[in-house]
Amino acid sequence: MATRLTVIRLCPGVSRGLLRPQIAEVRVTPVRVKVDMARAAVAAEKDDTSPAEVPADIPEVKSRFDIRHDYGEQVRQFPTVSLNFDDASEAYKSKTTGEILRSLLVFKLCSFDIIVRNNNQLMKLSRRILGKRLFKMCMKSTFYGHFVAGEDQESIKPLIKRMEKFGVGSILDYSVEEDLSRDEAVTAEMDACVSSAEPEQSEIHSEKFKAHEEFGDRREDVVSARTYFYEDEHKCDENVKIFLNCIKAAGYSSTDGFAAIKLTALGRPQLLLQLSDVLATTRQFFEALTSAEKKLPWVKRKLTKEVFQNRLEELGVPMSRDESGWWFTWMDQDASGDVDLLEWNQMLKPNHSLRKLFVVPNIETGELEPAMSSITEEEEQQMKNMLRRMNMLAEAAKEHGVRLMVDAEQTYFQPAITRLTVEMMRKFNLNRPVIFNTYQCYLKDAYNNLYADMDLARKEGWHFGCKLVRGAYMEQERKRAEAVGYDDPINPDYEATNRMYHKCLDHMLTRIDKYGDINVMVASHNEDTVKHTVQRMRELNISPADQTVYFGQLLGMCDQVSFPLGQAGYPTFKYVPYGPVEEVLPYLSRRAQENSAILKGAYKERMLLWTELKRRLSHLEIVHNPDKVKQ
Repeated sequence: MATRLTVIRLCPGVSRGLLRPQIAEVRVTPVRVKVDMARAAVAAEKDDTSPAEVPADIPEVKSRFDIRHDYGEQVRQFPTVSLNFDDASEAYKSKTTGEILRSLLVFKLCSFDIIVRNNNQLMKLSRRILGKRLFKMCMKSTFYGHFVAGEDQESIKPLIKRMEKFGVGSILDYSVEEDLSRDEAVTAEMDACVSSAEPEQSEIHSEKFKAHEEFGDRREDVVSARTYFYEDEHKCDENVKIFLNCIKAAGYSSTDGFAAIKLTALGRPQLLLQLSDVLATTRQFFEALTSAEKKLPWVKRKLTKEVFQNRLEELGVPMSRDESGWWFTWMDQDASGDVDLLEWNQMLKPNHSLRKLFVVPNIETGELEPAMSSITEEEEQQMKNMLRRMNMLAEAAKEHGVRLMVDAEQTYFQPAITRLTVEMMRKFNLNRPVIFNTYQCYLKDAYNNLYADMDLARKEGWHFGCKLVRGAYMEQERKRAEAVGYDDPINPDYEATNRMYHKCLDHMLTRIDKYGDINVMVASHNEDTVKHTVQRMRELNISPADQTVYFGQLLGMCDQVSFPLGQAGYPTFKYVPYGPVEEVLPYLSRRAQENSAILKGAYKERMLLWTELKRRLSHLEIVHNPDKVKQ
């Protein structure tokens, strides 16, 4: 059967332009860099000049955005931090005694299976019994007060300022979710994922990128990620307003904050499915053409003109050698005589018509023809709307000095999400990292995807921003792959995921050491991963003052790691949700489930809380005011 060569034209929807760097003051005193004065003194003696001076070309680190790494010969001092993460006083001096008691109560409740399994029903029952006012008071004294910063932008400011005092920044996330039933969620998903121009999905999509009713409720088997369901374009515009408020709040309440968004909130998911399908097909075709180099990962494979033409003939692609030669020359942008994955991916070219977004060569006419000519005008406008919304949020983040973190989602959406995020990086990350993409290390292709995107950034000369996570959809992804009938994209076990995480992290740290234009958020509650990162930073001479490596944890979790790191000068952030009490109940339900899973295997945080409480009681420090603690 003949194989179609798919050429993709992607419209980023925005023009590319240079940005002026925005400088913000450093929140914590950076680690000072000491130049090798002995060497400078020898040079001065030879030149008969005295005294020795610090070389003027060594840049000064002024802010988190002023990233530099080419300091030259120097001796660098690193902050002292206990990698045992067992100092209770250091971990909880930002908390009042009342907050410590609340933490102990919440963690204890999360350890009871019967409460966790039925937490959503229990919260709704409590609401009916207690009434709105008493229910809010109860929630603010327990789960809401522990896991959520406040109801709006104003109410969260005190907590953000207090965390900043103790060295911890904020990643703001408006965590309101619709409380849909499963049937409502499935109906919304199926309506949003099937094109009116495609009555038979199987003719257009592979099974992986096709909507399946069995998995229509994307919340199932997911406890640590928020889910958006598409209603209409007006709802997407409302989501943009919420994200814009979140960006503004991060800019006004913090000097170096982040804001988090999800692309499924910005447009119809059908469009992400379609784009992901074509992107995956294009990459698979490159792998097929380079199969002779199968011992190499596909990100390191290359095609010569002769191999390209021969493989097209072997695969039955009806194209003459003159035509295939023209295609090869067109792709070989640097005229090196070979084409790698980065050049192959440059088949994605700007085009403002969605009907021409996916095109294939017609050998008889020699023209490019749409692969999806039946797409409707309404769907074309919906894609333009999604791109416009992305650009609007990126512009707002740049204006307010905030970094925008695009969360990862399911693998059938992720190729499109990554591609669109990279397009935003190309425009907005020229002078500093504004846009961050998320890479899930439970995926078998995590390293290859990360490697390819970092190479593209290096080749094109923009800052690469990345959040590295283990992943949130593992159980759901496994079930779907098995039921639908495609290869399981998930690593075989937790240890394989750990190895993948450290492989990706080590590669990024090595590149930071070499180039310095890469920024990574190590988003992990795993103490071993944090210890490994700190140790590798020391070995590679990557100072916290470089502001290229960040650490991230959830609000209300893992404080014994976050606050000691932050107070030692390591850029550390908490993922800070906020929103009205009754509208964040789905979020609180997930947090309770996640904490239950964590607390079954580890009691360290609870024991440290008890240790700090007993210390305060024994030292008569029951009234503890974090605002008066000297730093």
